[in-house]
Amino acid sequence: MNILACTSSDCSFNSLRPEHEIYISLAKAGHNVTIITHKNAPYKQLFLENNIEVIEEPVIKKISISSIKLIRKTIKQKSIDIVYATNSKSIPNAAFACIGLPAKLVAYRGTASGLYWHDPGNYLGTLHPRVDGIICVSKYVYQYVVSKKVLNNKSITTIYKGHELSWYNKQPADLSEFAIKKGDFTAICVTNARPHKGIHIALEATNILANIKNFHLLLVGNGMDKEPYKSLINNSKMKNRIHLAGYRNDAPELISASSILIQPSIAGEGLPRVVLESMAYGTPVVASANPGSMEIIDTGVNGCIVPVGDVSALADKVEKLHDSPELLKSLSENSSKVLQNKMSHSETVRKYIEYFESLLTH
Repeated sequence: MNILACTSSDCSFNSLRPEHEIYISLAKAGHNVTIITHKNAPYKQLFLENNIEVIEEPVIKKISISSIKLIRKTIKQKSIDIVYATNSKSIPNAAFACIGLPAKLVAYRGTASGLYWHDPGNYLGTLHPRVDGIICVSKYVYQYVVSKKVLNNKSITTIYKGHELSWYNKQPADLSEFAIKKGDFTAICVTNARPHKGIHIALEATNILANIKNFHLLLVGNGMDKEPYKSLINNSKMKNRIHLAGYRNDAPELISASSILIQPSIAGEGLPRVVLESMAYGTPVVASANPGSMEIIDTGVNGCIVPVGDVSALADKVEKLHDSPELLKSLSENSSKVLQNKMSHSETVRKYIEYFESLLTH
C-alpha cells in the first residue's frame, strides 16, 4: 500500500512514539509511507532510516489552500491508496484534498466528545462526507462515534495505540532533587493543568493522606503552579511534600521511580497514554472510573479504579497500597502483561494493515 500520513510532530519524543512507531512498522512491513509533518521532527532521522519520505510542511490551519494543494499533489504523484489524518487541522485539509480522487481517507479519533451533527464546523472535519473511515483509540470512543447516525455510512473501528516494553528501558529518575528519599512512598500525577484532569481531586486527597509521614505527591506538567492548584497546595496539610516538577521530557523515568501513578480525571478520556507508560515500567495505576482507563485496568489485578471525583475513595486506595507491599508488587508484575498482549505495538500495526486493506477492497 501507498500510505500518506498527515500528522503532528511538534511535541515530545515520548508523546510521539506510540503513533510514529506505527509508521515505521508499516514501512518495515513493506508499505510505502510518506509523512507530512513539522520541521525538525524528533523522529525525522528514524523515518529516513526506514525509507519514509518526510515532507516538512505541517498543516497548521483548519483550512489551508496551500496544505490542500500539497496533500492533493502528493496523492497524485505517489498514487496514494490511504490518507491517514490524525488531528483537527489535518482532517479538514485532507478531506478537501481527497475530493474526486480514489484514495481512501481515514480520520483518527481520540476523544468521546464534540461530534455534534448540528454544528456546521464538524462537517469540515470528521463528519466531512469525504471521510471514508475512522480509527477510534478505544472502545469507549468507538461507542461514542457509532452512536452518531450521521456517521453510519463510514467504516469505523477500534485500534488501541499500542506500546512496546523495549521502549521503556531507561533507568528510573533520581527523585532526590525533590527531597524524596529512597523508601518514601511517592504518588505521581502526570498531566497539564486542565479542569477535567481532576488534579484538584488528588490535591484534596493529600489532606487525608497527610498522616502517612513518608508519602509524597509529585505533580508533572504545566500550569500546576497557578490557581486553583496553587491555593490547594498551600492549604494542604502536607504542602511541604507536594512537589511541582513542571514540564519534563523524562516523565516516564519519573513514573518509573514512583510508587504509584494517580490518574484522577473527572471527564472521559479515550486511552490515557500516561497509564500505558506507567504500566510499561511496572508502576501501578490508581485511576478514576473513566471508560478509557477501565478498558485497560482490571482493578485489583493490574491497577485500581476509584469512583470519579471521589476524594475519600482515592485517598483510601492510596493508603491501602502504601500499607500492602505484597499487593503493590502483584499489581506491578501484572501491569506489563497488558502491554505484552492486547496493548502491544505489534498487535496495533497488524490491525492497522488489516483495516487499511479492508477499505481498499470496498
